[in-house]
Amino acid sequence: MELVKHWINGSEVASASGRKGDVFNPALGTISKQVDFADIATINSAVEDAKRAFTLWSQTSLTKRVQILFAFRHLLNSKKEELAAIITSEHGKVLSDALGEVTRGLEVVEFACGIPHLLKGGYSEGVSQGVDVYSIRQPLGVCAIISPFNFPAMVPMWFFPIAIAAGNTVIIKPSEKDPSATNFIAKLWKEAGLPDGVFNVIHGDKVAVDRLLEHPDIASLSFVGSTSIAKYVYENGTKNGKRVQALGGAKNHMLVLPDADLDLTADSAINAGFGSAGERCMAISAVVVVEPVGDQLVEKIRERMKKLKTGDGTKGSDMGPLVTKVHRDKVASYVDAGVKEGATLVEDGRNATVDGATEGFWLGPTLFDHVQPSMSIYKDEIFGPVLSVIRVKSYEEGLNLINSHQYGNGTAIFTNDGGAARKFQNEVLVGMVGINVPIPVPVAYYSFGGWKSSLFGDSHAHGTEGVHFFTRGKVVTSRWLDPSHGGINLGFPQN
Repeated sequence: MELVKHWINGSEVASASGRKGDVFNPALGTISKQVDFADIATINSAVEDAKRAFTLWSQTSLTKRVQILFAFRHLLNSKKEELAAIITSEHGKVLSDALGEVTRGLEVVEFACGIPHLLKGGYSEGVSQGVDVYSIRQPLGVCAIISPFNFPAMVPMWFFPIAIAAGNTVIIKPSEKDPSATNFIAKLWKEAGLPDGVFNVIHGDKVAVDRLLEHPDIASLSFVGSTSIAKYVYENGTKNGKRVQALGGAKNHMLVLPDADLDLTADSAINAGFGSAGERCMAISAVVVVEPVGDQLVEKIRERMKKLKTGDGTKGSDMGPLVTKVHRDKVASYVDAGVKEGATLVEDGRNATVDGATEGFWLGPTLFDHVQPSMSIYKDEIFGPVLSVIRVKSYEEGLNLINSHQYGNGTAIFTNDGGAARKFQNEVLVGMVGINVPIPVPVAYYSFGGWKSSLFGDSHAHGTEGVHFFTRGKVVTSRWLDPSHGGINLGFPQN
């Protein structure tokens, strides 16, 4: 059986741990390959190689770094269909969604291609007699990234293009559930001309996570995953002197006012609730509808759900399977709990008709109505295709419901009232807000991140905050008493 190995210092490496994890094809329910789990020695070796590579890479000119970034961007764009197929085979999301994931990651690569402008500092001449002051930004060193299973290409690309462009070296530990996409990306970096040791991939479980958290030569750590693990990563990483950004869980609400376009709202609820089988940190899982339009909206959502096709992501389905059987059963247990707690089950996905192998990890789109804030299906992040409708009497009641929830990742309001939308964007305690946009993921030159228990640390991902996270500022005060000359050269510098 194929073994997914580590990528260290420009080549594939197997550890001596003897420990492995199974990688499934979720649509078939079968093991497709295994992934090697790193031992401490393998991780230490990767860090040593990355640290060694940092000395040269951090001193490489911005011009040369950007040339390699452009080459990587070209290769990634030319092979994005191949990468999307790898994602679908291990995660289960449909091909079009996997391709969209790669495309959104490409946006961050393109943003990082502008790193010379983003690293420009300030300059003040003559602040005192013959004294000038200027600021510069410099790379941190070895930067670790721990990424989740739901976006095996896009989420790592929130971080590593900027980290590498800024002069850092990188070690990524992808999810052991779908590890192959990161290795594919590593090979593209090598083909683009990136020096060995700048981009490294370590596979594993908690052993790998804990070693990255405690290793003294890791300068920073970026994490995306559940809130409990995000908190663990943040607390232990900062305790060991690292700069940490840890993005956690979410419970994203869609507030629907009575004047909203209900057809647009229903389409958006379907797209945002069931895309990627709900395995998105920005998925809408709670529709908060202001009466008296609840019955109309629920019926419109229900009509659309009946047309959805669940099946193998390679065969033209709308929604694929969940990533593992364990996760599928966990999501199904929330459906059981919702019924037991008294919510109205409008559409039950536990016994959905699917286009795929019966052994696949299937759970069809599920819709609950009359959900109460005390119910587990409302309080918890389910991370599956389960949409809950909560009915409220007013805008104020809906806003208070959203603001009182522990998570503050993303939210949306659907209305044709500009004043209400502006009021909402100012009053809601959430990091990313959509106005008639159900999944308000910012473009690459803005930053991604939530509030409250959805984020630990001070920096959001990509955009200006990402550049600042992967660099540190330095201010220089200088005085030169005598001019010096560098010789004569009438040609243009090449690098």
